[in-house]
Amino acid sequence: MAIRELADLTWEEVRDADRARTVAVLPVGAMEAHGPHLPLGTDVLIAVEMARAGAARLGERGLAAMLLPPLAFTAAPFGARFTGTLSVAPSTVTALLVDLARELARHRFAALALANAHLDPVHLAAVAAAAARAHEEHLVPVIAPDVSRKPWVLRLTEEFRSGACHAGRYEGSIVLATRPDLVRDAIRTDLPPNPVSLSTAIREGARSFEEAGGLRAYFGWPADATPEEGRATIETLGEILADAVLDELEPESAA
Repeated sequence: MAIRELADLTWEEVRDADRARTVAVLPVGAMEAHGPHLPLGTDVLIAVEMARAGAARLGERGLAAMLLPPLAFTAAPFGARFTGTLSVAPSTVTALLVDLARELARHRFAALALANAHLDPVHLAAVAAAAARAHEEHLVPVIAPDVSRKPWVLRLTEEFRSGACHAGRYEGSIVLATRPDLVRDAIRTDLPPNPVSLSTAIREGARSFEEAGGLRAYFGWPADATPEEGRATIETLGEILADAVLDELEPESAA
């Protein structure tokens, strides 16, 4: 089944779609520093790939998906001190997502699924607040699997599970697999590992990459990234998104 993108369709084509069996999929990323070797839009690139892979999996399992244009601006305070990071208020993110859920409910879509590749804790809290408000207002379900938590995290790579995974092997591999032209490879291959666990630093109170030990805005093993790992990770992210949607909409079939 071909993946449809809302922005490419006419209003009549959307009108005639079986929207009650269609999940709107929103890629969510950030404009944020990703070391000296990856682009500011890394999270957006990853989110788009996750969304496309998830949409394909949903199609294979009987649910249509329609891709929305990516959300590229969100709360990103951890990287705010690095030039080029554009962080917006978390309340703005929550309000936008709730407004979008209202519109999708008005158009009678089945759900709003977020292919989220940005893991700043302030952003994750804003997404969770939007999902809660959508539920309270009886809008479409807002389904946003947090890949940093169980059960989803157990499916991802060893570096990701370690928490030392911002602009390291995990993210670098996905960018190498999809947009190798955007990777500053001469820099990447010379970067020393930074094995500091960002997730542990957050739990211990760090509120920025610098406080966590990422003075160049990267954590992990960027020199070890490979396109092969990136392609495999994209497939896993798509499966996570599809499984989260089916767990919410069709729990019996998902089981």
